[in-house]
Amino acid sequence: MKKAIKIISGLLLVLFILLVSIPLLFQDKIIGLVKETVNNNLNATVDFKDGDLSLLRNFPNASVQLSGVSVINHAPFEGDTLVYAKSINLKLRLTELFKASSEQLSIQSFGIDGAQVNIHTNAQGKANYDIAKKTTVEETTATTDTEPSNFGLSIKEYSITDTRVLYEDLVSKISVLVEDLQHRGSGDFSQKNSELSTRTNAAISLAMDGVSYAKQQHIDLTAVLAMDLVNMKFSFLKNEAHLNQLPLVFDGFVKLNDHNQEVALNFSTPSSDFKNFLALLPEVYAKNINQVKTTGNFSVKGAINGIIDEKRIPKFDIAMNATNASFKYPELPKSIENIFIDVHIDNKTGNLKNTAVTVNNLAFQIDQDKFSGSGKASNLLSNPYVNASLKGSVNLGNIHKAYPLPENTKLQGIVNADLQTRFDVEAIKKNNVERIKNTGTIGLNDFEFSSKDVVNPIKIQRSTVQFSPKTISLTEFKATSGKSDFSAKGKLQNFLGFLLAKGTLQGTFALDAKEFHVSDFMQANSEQAPPSKEDSPEEPETPAPGESLKIPAFLDCKLIANAQKVVYDNLELKNVRGTLLIKDQKAVLQNVSANMFKGRVAFNGEISTQQKTPTFDMKLGINTFDIAQSFTSMDLLQSISPIAGAVDGKLNSEIALKGKLTKEFTPDLNSISGNALAELLASKINPEKTKALSLLNDKLSFIDLSKLDLSKVKTQLSFSEGKVKVAPFKLNYEDIGISIGGTHGFDQSMDYTVNLEVPAKYLGKEASGILSKLSPEDQNIKVPITAAIKGSMTNPSVQTDLASSITKLSQQLIEKKKNKLVNNTLNSLLGGTKKDKTKGDTKGTDKTVDKVKDVLGGLFGKKKTKKKN
Repeated sequence: MKKAIKIISGLLLVLFILLVSIPLLFQDKIIGLVKETVNNNLNATVDFKDGDLSLLRNFPNASVQLSGVSVINHAPFEGDTLVYAKSINLKLRLTELFKASSEQLSIQSFGIDGAQVNIHTNAQGKANYDIAKKTTVEETTATTDTEPSNFGLSIKEYSITDTRVLYEDLVSKISVLVEDLQHRGSGDFSQKNSELSTRTNAAISLAMDGVSYAKQQHIDLTAVLAMDLVNMKFSFLKNEAHLNQLPLVFDGFVKLNDHNQEVALNFSTPSSDFKNFLALLPEVYAKNINQVKTTGNFSVKGAINGIIDEKRIPKFDIAMNATNASFKYPELPKSIENIFIDVHIDNKTGNLKNTAVTVNNLAFQIDQDKFSGSGKASNLLSNPYVNASLKGSVNLGNIHKAYPLPENTKLQGIVNADLQTRFDVEAIKKNNVERIKNTGTIGLNDFEFSSKDVVNPIKIQRSTVQFSPKTISLTEFKATSGKSDFSAKGKLQNFLGFLLAKGTLQGTFALDAKEFHVSDFMQANSEQAPPSKEDSPEEPETPAPGESLKIPAFLDCKLIANAQKVVYDNLELKNVRGTLLIKDQKAVLQNVSANMFKGRVAFNGEISTQQKTPTFDMKLGINTFDIAQSFTSMDLLQSISPIAGAVDGKLNSEIALKGKLTKEFTPDLNSISGNALAELLASKINPEKTKALSLLNDKLSFIDLSKLDLSKVKTQLSFSEGKVKVAPFKLNYEDIGISIGGTHGFDQSMDYTVNLEVPAKYLGKEASGILSKLSPEDQNIKVPITAAIKGSMTNPSVQTDLASSITKLSQQLIEKKKNKLVNNTLNSLLGGTKKDKTKGDTKGTDKTVDKVKDVLGGLFGKKKTKKKN
């Protein structure tokens, strides 16, 4: 018995060792073989970051886990990612690993998690999912000659979780986005006829030709399919779906043929309660429909029948109807009544371009206000034709009494509309006015809107918009918000072309305001809320983190502004006039002028968002600015000349600046380049306002900077690589000459040099003692003094060479005496008594020559001694 136990124990130990060691020994080889086999049969590159084969994790089942799985396309979609999956998991019995390829394979479970699938069809009709390598004639013949395979596949259960699928077809211009896909199913694919049970949840968005028809519509589907795998026919047995909260039941089948698919489906709402209509709305808008009281009926009924191939779609007819319906939220005093809906979406030919949407009637009533509309849109995918009308009056104040608006939202005002439109898109593109018929008006009176998303309530006293074939005219607009009031008139051109043909939106407006406070329209800085999921297949319009806003490329507008007063932050501008042009992702300022800082400023320039990083290029003309006010109130001027904040007086300047903008649309100081010409008028310095000037004033006892006259001082400034270079400029303080120049950085660092020509009499007692030995004309000598201002604006240092001034003075006096001695000696020697030529006496000449020799000898060598006779 003991021997048997030992044998069994030994066998179990060996089995355990095999279960552990086999994956370790053969895992890399198996994974490499799988990669090689898959890539040899696909026109794509399949790879995964890691693979794990385990015989113990789900014993007695084997499990395979692949992570970071990717399928990368080859040409013509070179480098595109068709599929990326966070992980793929497979579980099957150990015995299945040893079956021949012709035997039935039974899989316990198969799962894909965190997948991103991008299905794309290009303009030539080629699909990126067609990645199977084409078989040659020889391979096809060889396959035909072999024995038929008995291979079968049985899957107990499978799942697709947390998956996103994007389908884009450039030929049909259809885009479908499926997000948060959760799908589970179970069935036996080894049988010729079997059933597949499935459960699906997802959010679906649909767009056609750039127009969004559905955004984040929630789909919940429970379906049991009868599978005829011989004829590839899948019939719907027990099925129920929910579109948002709208229940649908359906039946029919889908059959997959060699070159097309057959579809025959019928669906309808299981009841006619009007709550079905509210359930069709996204839940965020429908609110809690379970508590809503409804009357009347609403039904959805449809049929889809036909062939799907490269040229055809199934014929379909979908109808939505409501008659004399109403709904009322129990917590609100009013109801929405007399609701009539008669909408048909159909295609009678199977040709996609012949799809039409017909609104025979769409009407409702709130209190005494009635609103109705009708219309038809046909030829949707060729040359869409639209014929519609809208008429009615609505008191917006009644809406929140009948429909729950978001918390802290206020809406009131009277809207009157009477519009008719008839056009085809081709006429819009070619601006064929004869085929565009837009007439009517929309009026808005006593409008007020407030919510958590706006700083102050927006109030519109009167607004009238008139429609014509070519333009939309804003004939009247008067509004207020906070402390701001403004009025506007203008015209929009090509509005329908912008909406339907992706053209530019052109317009010209005149804006007048008595008082305009920018803060009335700007939210205070706060932590950004986490971005919401994009609710349509199109690219998101909001910038990604780290990116800056873009001026829309479709705008081509002109705004002529005239404001008596504009307040921005701590700046107050008066009599603001100018023109703003928005075109080609640029905002161009023309002839803009305003009164500010007791002077006037004029500027021209542009802001461009054509590149990834926005740029600006501005020219400013400043006339008689109050220096103290302007340089302490404007960050840009303070950065250009921080010391100017200590100057009292007026400033004229011409400034040219260009550079990059941050994502908040403020200048990136380190990128600024340009130049400036500054002229000071009747200006004085208050050194106590800056540490650097205060230190300099303390160092130079012979100058009182507060008495320095800066009138008519001019200097050139240049900006580059985050630094400002100030060209040396000169000024005088009494009988002291001063020259100042240097650089400072936008990071507040500075390096300035002040050169002074100081009369020696100001250098103290020691200098006075030296000067007392000189003649009166020599006592006016000046000594050069240098002061270096370095460090930063907040922590400056001032160094002078005053300590060596006496040495400088002595050196100047020695040089001066030396030069004077030489000049006097030469003048006296060379300028002696002239000889009387009539007497022929040469003694005078000889004596002069001797004296010159003696002087030169004394200067450059020893004086020669006369020899004794």
